[in-house]
Amino acid sequence: MRVAIYGRVSTSHQVDHQTIEQQLERLSAHVRAHAAEGWMLDPAHVFRDDGYSGAMLARPGLDHLRDAVKNHEVDHVLVTAPDRLARNYVHQMVLLEEWGHLGCAAEFLDRPMSDDPHDHLLLQIRGAVAEYERTLLSGGSPVAGREELDQSAIRLEEMYLGLRTRNGVPEQQVSSALRTPWIGSGWAELQGGRIRLTPEGWLRLDALAASI
Repeated sequence: MRVAIYGRVSTSHQVDHQTIEQQLERLSAHVRAHAAEGWMLDPAHVFRDDGYSGAMLARPGLDHLRDAVKNHEVDHVLVTAPDRLARNYVHQMVLLEEWGHLGCAAEFLDRPMSDDPHDHLLLQIRGAVAEYERTLLSGGSPVAGREELDQSAIRLEEMYLGLRTRNGVPEQQVSSALRTPWIGSGWAELQGGRIRLTPEGWLRLDALAASI
């Protein structure tokens, strides 16, 4: 099994979550411990983001990791904890759903989880707590300064996030002006009244989002 590992620290708070070197050494050791089971770690599949906030998805190391998964270069992603992958629960689920759809599993050393709904609930709670802590550490208020979205923006956000899941979105949530060319191009399919992305659509998701 081809494994990729990922580590991240956001500068001043790295002591709380180990240095990147410590994270990557733990992850590498875990892969070595499973060598007899066929686990393999190519040096090209060691990804890191040093000094990047987990509140954003746009990170060089994470971008390269996502590209490796999309290109089917790896079968398994190993991270020490969910908040090293992303601080925001929604971002965590976006990545897990994206990789799961491409046949790549993710594993957290400090937070092992299965497909059990209770595990996903715990992941959601931990993500919410991590986001709350990030807000406090930045000196802000968890309530003050929230971005106010109008109903149109909220619907678009819900559709975009829904498309990133295996269940897709209800057919009526996507206008025919978008739905027809997506299906015609083989990027999406209509099943049971829901629009779901095809593997090709997943690879072109950012381009689809730009057309929304």
